[in-house]
Order: sequence, then C-alpha cells, then structure tokens
Amino acid sequence: MKIAADTRKLVYVATAQVFDDEMQTRVDLHRERRGSEWILCEAPIDLCETLCKFDTKDHVILVDCLSIWTTNLLLGEHDLEAARQGLKDHLAKNISSIIFVASETGLGIVPDNALSRRFRDESGLLNQQVANVADEVFFVTAGIAQQIKP
Repeated sequence: MKIAADTRKLVYVATAQVFDDEMQTRVDLHRERRGSEWILCEAPIDLCETLCKFDTKDHVILVDCLSIWTTNLLLGEHDLEAARQGLKDHLAKNISSIIFVASETGLGIVPDNALSRRFRDESGLLNQQVANVADEVFFVTAGIAQQIKP
C-alpha cells in the first residue's frame, strides 16, 4: 500500500465477521497478503472505539470496509444514524491517517427487496458523509484508482 508505505505503525481494521468456511478462506487470504508489520483489529460493530484506540499521528489505519460495517449494523438492528454520527464526530477530531474502503452500491439497479434498498441507501449516505470530510477520495474500478477529491 503506497499511501501507508512510509509509516512505522500500520493498523488493519477488519469489519467482516466469519460465519462460514468460505468467509474464513477470504479472511485467511487477507492475512497472507498483509505482512507482519500490520496490527490487526476486528471491529464488526465498534468501529469508532477501535479507531480511538489507535488515534495517534504515527498510525495509518486501513478500515476494510464501511459497507460490511453498515451491513453488520443493519442486520444487528443497531442505530445506524447514531453510528454514522459517532464516526463523523471521531473524524472531526481524529489525528491519525485513516484510509476507508467502501463499496459503491448505488451504481446498479434498484434492489428488489426492502432490506437491500435500505442497505444501498444507508451505505450511500455513509459514503457521502465520509467523503465530505475526507481530504482525498478515490474511486477504484478494475484496480485503477481515479481521484475524485480534491
């Protein structure tokens, strides 16, 4: 990761939860791709609390990913508005460097069921709010990053 290459303290915040063998295989692959220089934290729900633990100038934090975090909150019937606000509040005072990964879910057709439509809307709202306070925003398609902010 070029953005994080010059730092001494790299933190990988995983939001995924392992419920089956296929997901475990994905998690194992992610672990192999990182290196031993990464500190791993799992934050399927308590993302803000985890970010606070590593909020120092010498940390670069990679959050993978906001879309899965939104799914976890939604399926667990957590207060999504409060969670978004908590993240916004943290970002307003944050001093570490944070890189967020998120899926763009609004480019396709309108989902055919209420849960999927709610996810698309909640995920899109979170992406907008994080992008609004971010210094830089990239849209990655087929592994090619296009800078859209600034």
